[in-house]
Amino acid sequence: MADKQQRTLLIVEDDPALQKQMRWAFDGFETVLASDRESAIVQLRRHEPAVVTMDLGLPPAPDDVSEGFRLLGEIIALAPETKVIVLTGQHDRENAVKAVGMGAYDFFAKPFEPEMLELTIDRAFRMYDLQAENARLAAIQASPLAGLLTRDPGMLKICRTIEKLASASVTVALLGESGTGKEVLARALHVLSPRSAERFVAINCAAIPDTLLESELFGYEKGAFTGAVRQTLGKIETAHRGTLFLDEIGDLPLPLQAKLLRFLQERVIERIGGREEIPVDVRIVCATHRDLKAQIRAGLFREDLYYRLAEIVVDIPPLRERQGDAVLLAHAFVQRFSRENGRTGLGLADDAVAAIESHPWPGNVRELENCLKRAVIMADGARIGADDLGLEAVEDDVELLNLRQVRDEAERRAVLRVMARTNGNVARAAELLGISRPSLYDLINRFGLKKEN
Repeated sequence: MADKQQRTLLIVEDDPALQKQMRWAFDGFETVLASDRESAIVQLRRHEPAVVTMDLGLPPAPDDVSEGFRLLGEIIALAPETKVIVLTGQHDRENAVKAVGMGAYDFFAKPFEPEMLELTIDRAFRMYDLQAENARLAAIQASPLAGLLTRDPGMLKICRTIEKLASASVTVALLGESGTGKEVLARALHVLSPRSAERFVAINCAAIPDTLLESELFGYEKGAFTGAVRQTLGKIETAHRGTLFLDEIGDLPLPLQAKLLRFLQERVIERIGGREEIPVDVRIVCATHRDLKAQIRAGLFREDLYYRLAEIVVDIPPLRERQGDAVLLAHAFVQRFSRENGRTGLGLADDAVAAIESHPWPGNVRELENCLKRAVIMADGARIGADDLGLEAVEDDVELLNLRQVRDEAERRAVLRVMARTNGNVARAAELLGISRPSLYDLINRFGLKKEN
């Protein structure tokens, strides 16, 4: 654990007796005190604390939570990286959930056990330090491709290709299964390019309803349709002089394909409801998991648009075809999640390594990451075994369960197991699962779980 004496904790509490008790209970930290909103903001600016504990009921009306919510909003606006732990009444879960929704790190009900609150404060400091370290590393990272961990010759060749293409003014199509790292490569193309000082704007064409996608891409004028109360720029115009990343381009509706083709040919757009032709200078990078040539044959994708978008095509192999990458990434994920969950020293047993090597990973890197995160949390010993991975044999498609059912069952088993390990202690269970207590309560209610289960 980090040296507490170097960690500043701001305690916002209007009850002098409770102030004194908290200062005594948390004397291992460098504590500063405030009794109302104004003094809390003064202390926040002066000491820049990493963690704040605050009562929602503050002067001039301690029985009303409005002043507390006002303070919470100001802290988040002034110091968004600060972790705020809100103290509420015993039966005031509604305000606690509202506080977390506003950006509070966690909440505790009064009266509280100092030892349990200290555990949450410790965890908040660890999260603050982790995020600060990540920001520091991101700032000094020599290359945007340094974050792409691989030893596979094919992927290393793709990295070199991306470096070459970055400075060229060509449209690049990244093709590959979901979870293979297409957006990582798209961002690398932007960061390594002469456009790196301008915006990288991403839009997922499959995630937005067809009725809204045109306005998202091209923008609209005030009064263009019901609800258009002001002029709004689309993603294309927002990316002017920068890079526009069209993710899942294979799901773009045919009518919009024609409009996108016109933009690529003439490099001008018209906002919905407008008549002015607006020139836009933007580099296009697109990606899809679909077979675009098969889409063309099926009449679902325009051939002329394909050749405009695919001036250079980069095929990204799935994880199962990358020699040695699954195990390499698995070790990196174990180190990362062990550090985040306070389980340093955790490693992979031989049978786990064998299971990782033999699994086909249909969800690619994203599936591997989720698997290792769960295993780090659930493992009982110092080594993650094959059983901790929870991998199931991949069978024919007709045998596969609905994805939502698979996810829900995995979450249900995880909650049951952790609640059993903690003897029903919700605060400790939420800590082990790496989620907030409101999120754990929601899972318990959704799955109809009781402590006696």
